[in-house]
Order: sequence, then C-alpha cells, then structure tokens
Amino acid sequence: MLRSENPTRPATIEELLSSELIGKISHLDVSSRKIFAGKLKGERRSKKRGESVEFADHRPYAMGDDLRHIDWNIYARLDRFFMKLFMEEEDLSLHIVIDASASADCGEPNKFYYMQQVAMSLGYIGLLNLNRVAVTAVGMRDELVMASLKGESGEQSIAGNIRDLRGRRRTHDLARFLCSITPEGGTDFGQACKRIAMSRRGKGVMIVLSDFFMKEGYETGLRLLVGRGYDVFAIQVLSPQEVDPDISGDLQLRDVEDGDMAEVTISAPLLKKYKENLSAYCQELRDFCARREITGLTIQSDTPIDTLLVDYLRKRGLLR
Repeated sequence: MLRSENPTRPATIEELLSSELIGKISHLDVSSRKIFAGKLKGERRSKKRGESVEFADHRPYAMGDDLRHIDWNIYARLDRFFMKLFMEEEDLSLHIVIDASASADCGEPNKFYYMQQVAMSLGYIGLLNLNRVAVTAVGMRDELVMASLKGESGEQSIAGNIRDLRGRRRTHDLARFLCSITPEGGTDFGQACKRIAMSRRGKGVMIVLSDFFMKEGYETGLRLLVGRGYDVFAIQVLSPQEVDPDISGDLQLRDVEDGDMAEVTISAPLLKKYKENLSAYCQELRDFCARREITGLTIQSDTPIDTLLVDYLRKRGLLR
C-alpha cells in the first residue's frame, strides 16, 4: 500500500470531532460485558451494594453494622432492625491504543487520521460519562528506531501516552495529544503491549486501533492485553485501496517501516491471490480474537464514524 502523499494532519478538536458528530454520540456510554470495580466513584452501576444516594434494598441488621444505615421507619412498624442498602456506582477505565507506525499512514481516506477520529470520539464518550480515559500511541519514532538498532535501552515501543483524564473539561487535552502524534517508523507491538499491560491500573475496556500488519505478528501482544479485568476490542482499520487495489504493471515496492524491497509484476491472477490472502488474514485475526474473548472487527477507513459507533460498536456491546 502506498503511503499517503498529503495525509490529513488535524490541528484542532473540530477536525477530529465535529459538532454534528457530537450531537449523534452524546447519548452513548461506554459499556462492557462485565461489571468492573474502579478506584473512584463514577456513574457505573455495580452489582455490589454500597453507600451512594440511590436506594437498592434492605437486609436484616447484623452485629457490628453501622447504626446510621438502620431504616427507623421499618423499625417503627415491625420492631425489627433492617439496614438500608444503596446501589454502588463504580468507575470504568477506558484505554485506547492507537497504531502510530508508518503503515497506518496510508490510504485514502488516510487510515491514521481515521483512527485519530475514532479515538477522539470514543474518548469524548468516556469523558462525558466520567470514565477514566487513557490513550497510548504505539510506534517508534525515527530517533528511537536508531537507538533500538544500536541496542540502546529505552521506551522504543511507545510513541506517546496520556492517562487519567476524567470529565468533559479534559476533552481538549485529549484532542491536543491526538493531534500531536505523527505516524512514523515501525513498532514492536509485543513489547508495547507488555508495557501497557504492566502499567495499566484498575479494570475496564481496552480498544486497540490498528491495521494489524505486523511482521512479528499480533498474537503475543493481544495475549498480553487480555486478562486483569480488561474487556478488549480489536478494531482493524483498512483503506479501500488495500481491500481492492487499483494498480498494475511492473513495480518495485519498499516497506515503509523497515525498508525491505520487492519487485513484483501486478496481474489479474496476482490481485486475485492478494485479495484471497488478505481475506484469510483478516479472518484469522477475528478467529484469534474470538478464541480469547476479544471482540474483533474489520472496518474500512471510508466508513462514517457515526456508522461505526452507533451501528457496529453498539451492536457488539462496546457502546450503549
């Protein structure tokens, strides 16, 4: 896939999240197939009983219970002690991982710009509903690639991150971070996921936005993200030109991430074989995810953002 010659580089929140889109997604909330306990009081209703203001049920008094929670109205009628129970509200963590490698900077519409818009939209929904939001850009900047080749230690697998955002007022902080990311170089996806898994806090939902075209494979990385209470969604973003390429003739191709060269002659049989291989690769990714309780989805970068959020992701349980 050819790298975009003049890719869109957003500079403002309006380029990532239009007012029209805000109107369509403001009623949505991040959901999960599980109920999670958080570190802060949020707006996530739990099956546990707690001390919020919303009444849930009664239970008989037991020695040592807090006398302040006795329902004295019931005592007056029944001459027995009953404790008031309230619905506990819990915090849900939303962690978005975005592929910032050079291979994401391809296609028309540009895949990386599409991922930025999706990350901004999902992050906005999370902030609007008082969830803790974090975003990690996975990639290796040029200077870090050189350091890695020299054997120098460092955080080569992570291009940048922002975490512990909470509340609508942090929307612009999220937008500034997403606008600051430039896709370049390659990525050590497994190492990046290891760092993410080791540093994450609490429990919640993790969304991985990538084309998943990694020479070292995606399997190790995704395995590391599963568990520890995180509900993982893998969203594979492909450009229309990758799905249905319109090229022909004798070409010399260079890998945008590691510089590998290959000479090919594009013919109808070769294009047919390419489409079969791509379809099989995408299906293998979805099958891999299904076996590990990861929700897998393949989407093209020309799919409207509201269609992805309202139709596809809500049906798969990520949004409600």
